[in-house]
Amino acid sequence: MEVRSLHKALWDVAKRECLRLVSKPIYLFCMIVAPLFCYLFFTTLMDSGLPTNMPVGIVDQDETTVTRQLTRTLDAFQQSRIVAHYPNFSEARKAMQRGDIYGFYYIPQGTTAQAQTQQRPTISFYTNNTLLIAGSLLFKDMKTLGELASGSVTQATLLAKGFTEEQAAAYLQPIVIDTHPLHNPWLNYSVYLNNTFAPGVLMLLIFMITVYSIGIEIKEGTSSTWLRTSGGSIGIALGGKLLPHTAVFFLMGILYNVYLYGFLHFPCHSGILPMLLATLCFVLASQGMGVLMIGSLLTLRLGLSFASLWGVLSFSMCGLSFPLMGMHPTLQALANLFPLRHYFLIYVDQALNGYAMAYSWTNYAALLLFALLPLLVGRRLKHALVSPQYIP
Repeated sequence: MEVRSLHKALWDVAKRECLRLVSKPIYLFCMIVAPLFCYLFFTTLMDSGLPTNMPVGIVDQDETTVTRQLTRTLDAFQQSRIVAHYPNFSEARKAMQRGDIYGFYYIPQGTTAQAQTQQRPTISFYTNNTLLIAGSLLFKDMKTLGELASGSVTQATLLAKGFTEEQAAAYLQPIVIDTHPLHNPWLNYSVYLNNTFAPGVLMLLIFMITVYSIGIEIKEGTSSTWLRTSGGSIGIALGGKLLPHTAVFFLMGILYNVYLYGFLHFPCHSGILPMLLATLCFVLASQGMGVLMIGSLLTLRLGLSFASLWGVLSFSMCGLSFPLMGMHPTLQALANLFPLRHYFLIYVDQALNGYAMAYSWTNYAALLLFALLPLLVGRRLKHALVSPQYIP
């Protein structure tokens, strides 16, 4: 086929696909409305950056000056807010089971007296870890309070023995730790999560739309017309069909980059251009995976199931929610099969750490390899388009 004929065939397929995009509302919803909604939903959900003033309870059966000071200290923490005092452990446990509080601190009777006589009393705290973020943050606050409780009692003992406050402070903390979190000094959960949630949701929608746009041709029996429009070339057929998708999805990718780094001012130490390049490679990689899914199964129902499963697993396997080095070696190897993993590493290297693009060349190359996956199923898919036999 001549070059001019190739260009005309590609244009005809792309024009045909554009007409299909505007004729079905599902494309408008999945390609524009859903990404926009998710961008705004997740960023506004975490607009404060970190959950604050989460309700906790206190069970203070000792009721001394020291324990009341500990109660005021816990209430002063940014993440914790004491909303109720309970007379015993059972009442506090029932309140946590009802969802009235996310955790409670238990100080038994005689705690201060035992501590001052060096009998090592036990204080307890309980958090509801079914709410992962809330439970983790409250656990940190209550563990810190436990250390402060020990120091508070020791300080009271030292002051009673005639030590000055400066001497007691030097005894309790001989080395002062000055902490400076890098790249996200605010410890902002929105910065940490939304830089992966936004492309992750976009990737999931690309999977679904790519599978749907090809699978529906097979299901409705229009695949042979699509292939004839391309001049019988599966490459032209896929290229022309996915070209409008690429343009729309890349535009949505540009939008979330501008929104996160330009409007919300999230850290982007390498500049926005490397992230835009990564986004383009990520869109192409996601489309390549989508073609592989439908090309392997050739059934719309199974293809969509595969796409949704792989997309949801990506959020866990990319290393966002749980560090990859803590996973089983087999899972560490499988993580490389998810495009979101490579985009996540590029984001960490480029936006957070500000490294040179050459540092992440392997991840850029991996995304481009994902974009070439249709070569593995091209012949099989072409045969299905010529003789569509849809299996419900």
